[in-house]
Parts: sequence; structure tokens; C-alpha cells
Amino acid sequence: MSRHVRKTGEPSAFSRVAPEAGLLLGAGRAILMQLAHPQIGEAIAQHSDFASNPLSRLMHTLGYIYALSNGNAEQQRTMIAYVNGAHRTVRGTRNEAEGTPAYSALDPRLQLWVAATLFDSARVIARQVLAGDGAHDEELYEQYSLLGEALQMPKDLWPATIQDFDQYLEQALAALSTTGRTRQLAEDLFAARNAPWWIRACLPLMRDVTIAQLPALVRDQFGYELSKKVHRRNAVAIAAARMASRVLPTPIRHLPMKIMLRHVDRMTPGQH
Repeated sequence: MSRHVRKTGEPSAFSRVAPEAGLLLGAGRAILMQLAHPQIGEAIAQHSDFASNPLSRLMHTLGYIYALSNGNAEQQRTMIAYVNGAHRTVRGTRNEAEGTPAYSALDPRLQLWVAATLFDSARVIARQVLAGDGAHDEELYEQYSLLGEALQMPKDLWPATIQDFDQYLEQALAALSTTGRTRQLAEDLFAARNAPWWIRACLPLMRDVTIAQLPALVRDQFGYELSKKVHRRNAVAIAAARMASRVLPTPIRHLPMKIMLRHVDRMTPGQH
């Protein structure tokens, strides 16, 4: 029986919630929380094309989430192999002169933080835009651990309960710090100069939503201000997403997932 189907035959919270297009409002939040981690931020700055192609990380993250939540076995193998292959050479040593930390993308603790940002952003947005899914936080929480477990994170590294997770999150947030380079990467994400025009047209609103949804500690690290304009634009975006989640049919709400899974089908083994 699939991990994402209950004994009753109903889809799990993970496979039901993850495909909802409204959760895309939390994508920028998760990425900035990852950038604010000193080791992950340095790894992204040194080993990725984030500055020139910032949406690439978002697209591959979405492909990974959709494959593990709703993909078939082949799609799951493809994305796990892709991510593991991309991470294999991402490592660096501590540089005392520049004040940069040592890191390895295969470090289970870093995989834990990435998975944590994805779960926390999903639940924050789901509570605001999806009707009735707040009651399934415990189930959703348990199943989001798969995003780390499928890579290098041991199952017992995922905090046992949501209460334990919230304590871990509070401690981890307090240890985050940005640099001039990671703050510039955040701005590169919202500029996305090489993206199609229709994506660039949405990014100013996405920037404001991200600023509004960030934990205050992370927002301060990036030097963002929760202005009245940002607050207002976020409220409008959340209200629109909430309405869409209630009136649009499932095939429309799940269209981004279907598009991304088709992209996964076109990926070839060993592609990075």
C-alpha cells in the first residue's frame, strides 16, 4: 500500500495538501529561510546558478515535493537521484578570513532544515488558504518528514511531535544569519531577470507576500520591513488564494503539480 494512502483508501494529508496551488504563496518564504541558514546560504552562493537562474531551485524543489507526494515510483526515483546527484559535490571548508562555515549538502542536519522550512511554510499557508486542513497538522507533519528521509536524513532526526518541531524551529531561527551575498541572492530571486515576462510580472506581489509571511527573525535578517503596503498586498493575495481554493475545481488547483510532474518525466537519469 502506498505510504500516501490511508487504510480507508483516502489520500493522505501530504498527497492532498501538497498539490494545492495556493501553497505556492509559501515558496519564497521557504527559500529565504533556507538562504538564511549560514551553511545552506553559503552552499547556494558557491555551488549553484541561483544568481543568474534563481527560479531553478524553486522549480526543482517543487518537482521533488510533487514527485514524493503524488508521483509514481519512477518519478520519485528520478527526483531522488537528481537531488542526490546535485548534492554530491556540494561541500566547502571553513574560511576564517571570510568568516564562512564548512558545509556539505549531504549533511543530514542541513537536509532536516530544508525539510523543516518546507513543512513550516506549507502549514503556515495552508492554515490561511485551505479550508479544514488545520485539523490534519499532525498527519501532515509526520508525512513531510519524507522530504528529508528520501535523502540523507535519518528518520529519527525529524522531531517526534509538532511540539518538538516548534522547539527545534525556535532554536534554529535564533541561529540564522544572513550576509551581503545571501541578501543579494534574495533580491535576485524576486528580480528573476531571465524568467518569462509573465513570471516577472508576478514577482513584486510574491516579494511582498514573502516578506509578510516570513518569521520576524528572518525578515529582520534580510532587512525587510512589514510596511502597510506589504501587509495590504499580502492580505489581498491570501484572500484571493483562499477564494480560489474554494471555488476552483481540483484539476485547476493541481495544474502546477501536473506541469511539474510532466517535466520530471522528461528528465533523464543523471541529469543535473
